[in-house]
Amino acid sequence: MKDRLKELEKQIGYQFRDHSLLRRAMMHSSYTNEKHLPKFQCNERLEFLGDAVLELVSSEFLFLENPKISEGELTKTRAGMVCEPSLAFCARDLDLGNYLLLGRGEEATGGRERDSITSDAMEALIGAIYLDGGFTNAKEFIHRFILSDLEHKKLFFDSKTILQEIVQADMGESISYRLVGEEGPDHNKSFHVEVCIGESCCGAGKGRTKKAAEQEAAYQAILKLKAGSQIGYNY
Repeated sequence: MKDRLKELEKQIGYQFRDHSLLRRAMMHSSYTNEKHLPKFQCNERLEFLGDAVLELVSSEFLFLENPKISEGELTKTRAGMVCEPSLAFCARDLDLGNYLLLGRGEEATGGRERDSITSDAMEALIGAIYLDGGFTNAKEFIHRFILSDLEHKKLFFDSKTILQEIVQADMGESISYRLVGEEGPDHNKSFHVEVCIGESCCGAGKGRTKKAAEQEAAYQAILKLKAGSQIGYNY
């Protein structure tokens, strides 16, 4: 595990002085339960701290970047930026699930890919960096791995809504999502979905839930439409 955590340090570009903080950030409650460790040794306390640091940094970022946006819009935008799917998306970029310490049951049921687990680990990692290196290092991590490329992330997470708006405005067709397959046992299932505009299938997606597969399919459809210059829009 020590070598794997060194890999993670390279991934994030931050070297811990106290490596026990990084290990704890990757320690899921299923692992501490299985090993009969005290509950407080899992990553939930670091997650609590990291959530607060993330909220402050993202709030400052939005406040400075959008001087004319109202408080309500700032709150709504922040909620979308730091929600569970968004943080899980960022965690996948780091392959964070690969570094988690999980109990055998959680491991067997696909915990390394579960959004709720990887998003919590992302917040715990922020908390660990904050304790180890202070606010500046935590802020730098958040800007680099969470607040970067927001336009692309907004397109991905709002893909079903954006596709609906595109089609209604420019194409006048109906949109339908069709489940075309599923695989794996009930506790670790993957769904395959196609999205059709009118009679034409324009995108396909795969996800651990039908909703996630639909989002991926809508995203692929938007990219296809954009590449084919069939639409003109801003997102």
